[in-house]
Amino acid sequence: MKKFALVLAPLTFALAACGGADDASTEAQPDTVEMPADAAMTGVTAEPAVDPSANATVDAAATPAASAEATTPATAEEAGANAADVAARAQAAAAAADAATETAPQ
Repeated sequence: MKKFALVLAPLTFALAACGGADDASTEAQPDTVEMPADAAMTGVTAEPAVDPSANATVDAAATPAASAEATTPATAEEAGANAADVAARAQAAAAAADAATETAPQ
């Protein structure tokens, strides 16, 4: 196995040297990047549309104020009751799933 690795190592380096550019900046020259982009855009004739309301700000006085009931968070008691209800439903669903798997014929 070591002989195989000793033979492949120089071949790997020789293959890596093939096709490499001497100067890395030649790969990113404008003529190699911008020319294909310009060619792709030759058929496009549409201009961007102007949206006059894009930078408009909303006047706070013009919008109706939201009701206090809709914006107030639930109280701690309501949140606790909701959590207990959800936990009870989850336990009932788990018990029903256990009962269904235990009584199913095998």
